[in-house]
Amino acid sequence: MATTFEVTLWGESETNLLSWGELALDEILRLEQQLSLYREESDISDINRRAFHEPVTLDPRLFHLLTRAKAIHALSSGAFDITITPLLQAWGFVGGSGHRPEPEAVEAARSRCGMEYLLLDESDYSVRFLREGMMLDLGAIGKGYAIARAVEMLREFGVRGGLLHGGASTVYAMGTQPDGSPWNVAVQNPFPDRAHEHLAAVSLQDASLSVSAVHGKYFTEGDDRRYGHVIHPVRGEPVHGALLAAVVSPDATDSDALSTALLAAGEPLFSTMQTLPDTSALLMLEDIQGLPRLLSTL
Repeated sequence: MATTFEVTLWGESETNLLSWGELALDEILRLEQQLSLYREESDISDINRRAFHEPVTLDPRLFHLLTRAKAIHALSSGAFDITITPLLQAWGFVGGSGHRPEPEAVEAARSRCGMEYLLLDESDYSVRFLREGMMLDLGAIGKGYAIARAVEMLREFGVRGGLLHGGASTVYAMGTQPDGSPWNVAVQNPFPDRAHEHLAAVSLQDASLSVSAVHGKYFTEGDDRRYGHVIHPVRGEPVHGALLAAVVSPDATDSDALSTALLAAGEPLFSTMQTLPDTSALLMLEDIQGLPRLLSTL
């Protein structure tokens, strides 16, 4: 998934913990092979090749993941969209560092995107595309889902406490630290010259923190505007005006997807998320003078 996953566990048997940790990482690797857009043999690649021509029957867990993605799409008024791949391709962010496309290319890509053209049939766990050229990309939800599955496995083994993370984007805290205190995780300032500063320090216990930001992959052009890799599906262009979004949730799958959705949707979704149970958020916006503005319930 183009990042490094790490697992820290504590308990009574170091030998068991080592074995269980390796099994959890093996499960993450297996899911990467199932969900990756960049692997020809993955289930996602199979869906992208066949789903316009015929219904594609899925593993029930993958079907329910797509169902959850569709629910978050509705919650975010379309700001989270796993059919966004054609737009990412148009902007040069699939296998590249990005470039500004012609307006015609953006419109053509937008015509091949949209969750309303993704049909999910629960009777046989199948998926179907209604538009030719549609493609799924689970990059904005897959890391969180992989961590959630690893946590599920570790709990079945009886692990008492631990910390799992995928890169700088999603971290899950199982139980407490050995001394009984929560796990403390900091949200880093996205400005490179202020990276030593923290926007927030979050205490986590059986909860996940995910962070999305525009600075991960971007390009600049003559106007010196930074064009980041997070695309707003409705507008068809990189997110502008939001710098960073962080979400705490009981489930890593949800926090991963919601942080991307919040970065794209901005302040309206921040208000909506305050009504979600056991969920808190931080949103760093940029005003017209380029000055940061922080909204937070963390």
